[in-house]
Amino acid sequence: MTHVRDELMAVFTAGVAAADPYAAVSKHISDVAPPALIIAVGKAAVQMARAALDVFPNVPTRVVTNYENAVDLTGAVVMAAGHPVPDANGAAAADAVLADLAAAEGPVLALISGGGSALLPAPVDGVSLADKAALNALLLGAGLDITQMNLVRQQVSKIKGGGLLAAAAPQSVTALILSDVVGDDLSTIASGPTAVPLGTARQAVAILEKAGIWGDVPQSIRAHLEKDVPAAVLPKHHNVLVGSNALSVDAMAAKRPDAYVLDPVEGDVADAAREICDAAGPGVTIWGGETTVQLKGTGRGGRNQELALRIALEARARGWTDWCCLQGGSDGRDGPTDAAGGLVDHGTLDRIAAAGGNLDALLANNDSYAALALAGDLLITEATGTNVADLGVLIRQG
Repeated sequence: MTHVRDELMAVFTAGVAAADPYAAVSKHISDVAPPALIIAVGKAAVQMARAALDVFPNVPTRVVTNYENAVDLTGAVVMAAGHPVPDANGAAAADAVLADLAAAEGPVLALISGGGSALLPAPVDGVSLADKAALNALLLGAGLDITQMNLVRQQVSKIKGGGLLAAAAPQSVTALILSDVVGDDLSTIASGPTAVPLGTARQAVAILEKAGIWGDVPQSIRAHLEKDVPAAVLPKHHNVLVGSNALSVDAMAAKRPDAYVLDPVEGDVADAAREICDAAGPGVTIWGGETTVQLKGTGRGGRNQELALRIALEARARGWTDWCCLQGGSDGRDGPTDAAGGLVDHGTLDRIAAAGGNLDALLANNDSYAALALAGDLLITEATGTNVADLGVLIRQG
């Protein structure tokens, strides 16, 4: 299977390369008026800023990215912060960004990529990071959709939901955005720092009350939402999408023109595995998207690793005899692990069992990393410097 695995890696790499942040910004930077300030935030921030500084070398620039992607950049102040869990360094970076915006004396160029929400935690005055974390935990357990959750989150942040625009006012803002969200909803990418807010504080209260969790929300947040602060006046702004999951899937398909391309795969990993295997006939199947995992245990893993394992289970249930599948995060990181995902085949489940692993128990504990490690099937790519959600490719020969 070595040559098949190499082919899968080549297809996946083509998708990641299509999301190269330097190339994405370079393609659009000629349409940007000279800025007085550059703010880059997200997993792809360093390379996006590098492209901008090649055109505007003397513009004050602040970069905020995750620890794995942080490197020195001539002409910029680079700050590293926690992702996916916000930390004190992120809070300090958010304060620095807000101060930069308040002092700007001309147009602002914002370079936005996935991960920006966690990297710039900036709770409104009177609300602590711990209170915001408690709110987020409540939202995740309340069965709300992503739009409802983001509407509430935006109301307690100084940066989310157009907060970057408000902080820059009256200066205009141009944002070049690398999307990690299926469908490319600007209000969802990095929680929409340069997008119009999804709603109001009053609407946020209504959502929390209807979900039955208003009484559990930290007092500081309830007090803020009950003020129903008027919406900020936003300055002139222009958002430009420069890269996305769909563009990366197109690049993967160009690498294998014979492939069948699925619609974006979303929802629970078990359902997604069935959907993929239902569609995958003999030959090559390619997809993008972003799935979800029900957290029930204390193991380590991520949605890509678990999806790869569930595809292996589906393939066995269907009697497939000769196949190989790669499922990975375009950023090279899946959950709180050093793996991007999994690279599995018709022997994966047997190798796990032979190594003494009980796959049912491992999955029940959300321990997909350990399961794939037993099989030698972890996908390790290192951090890629970009982030456009997840990519998958399957080759089936029998």
